[in-house]
Amino acid sequence: MVELADNGALHRFEMHMGGEIASIYYVLQNNRLVLVHTEVPQALAGRGVGATLVRAVLAEARRQGRRIVPRCDFIAAFIQRNPEYNDLVAEADPDGVR
Repeated sequence: MVELADNGALHRFEMHMGGEIASIYYVLQNNRLVLVHTEVPQALAGRGVGATLVRAVLAEARRQGRRIVPRCDFIAAFIQRNPEYNDLVAEADPDGVR
């Protein structure tokens, strides 16, 4: 089984697979994970690695009691297709910024 690792020095969650690293970059802001970019190496493309990575990161956010801000289009689309994760999405701040 492939495990999720939080590489805090690089501000990214990582999954190591066959010598490749799939990652989601984040910024921690007011106890919220701002998910800014998903990166899956070409060697792993088309195998569901991105979705597996997103599921693992969202599960980790839930475990930590954090809300998320999906700035990455891939993650936003994933959540739209999988509404069971909607409860993790942070409400807009009073100034309207998410």
